[in-house]
Amino acid sequence: MKYLIVCGGEIDGDFAERLIMSSGFEVIIAADRGMDFLYEHKITPDIIVGDFDSVKNEALSYFKEKGMSDIHVLNPEKDDTDSECALQIALDHGADHIIIIGATGTRIDHVLGNISLLGKAMSEGKMAELLDTHNRIRMIDNELEIEKNKQYGKYVSIIPVCKNNKITLEGFKYPLKDYTFEGFNTLGISNEIVDDIAKITVNEGQYIVIESKD
Repeated sequence: MKYLIVCGGEIDGDFAERLIMSSGFEVIIAADRGMDFLYEHKITPDIIVGDFDSVKNEALSYFKEKGMSDIHVLNPEKDDTDSECALQIALDHGADHIIIIGATGTRIDHVLGNISLLGKAMSEGKMAELLDTHNRIRMIDNELEIEKNKQYGKYVSIIPVCKNNKITLEGFKYPLKDYTFEGFNTLGISNEIVDDIAKITVNEGQYIVIESKD
């Protein structure tokens, strides 16, 4: 099942509307202030989750008046962010592909936290990705193929999650063979795909994969 989670970070309206119209999501989850975007664009989510400390009152009232019953009200003094709770709900409901928008923006702490959440889905064998107008961010611990004519942007950056991760890169401008990342370097930044299909093979560890547009 393909799920969309709409968080409260920066969202380009045209980009998000095209994504929602074309991607065939079976379930849309609004995470707290992500409700504002859906309300403003007349899109009704299937599930709402949050402590509602940042969403506009009119958005929450509107969806309640529409008869939405799948609303998860969280305690503001909680250990998990609204985004993490939304992701866990998607996983619990059987989602196998989760796209998250509104997960990037000016709050770098939230951005890094949301990137780390990709590991929660990965650990359960599911694919989750953060999308904005310029980036697609994923986390992998096995293999990933990227078709050149379908890549999200010109650049592919590969960042180890921890030290001593082994990786093989094929079909890239800068290939690697069983290379061990020691950490604390930028070797994996701004690679480029040169073959029709590029293949990333993680021999050990976990990596963040970021496809970026200028």
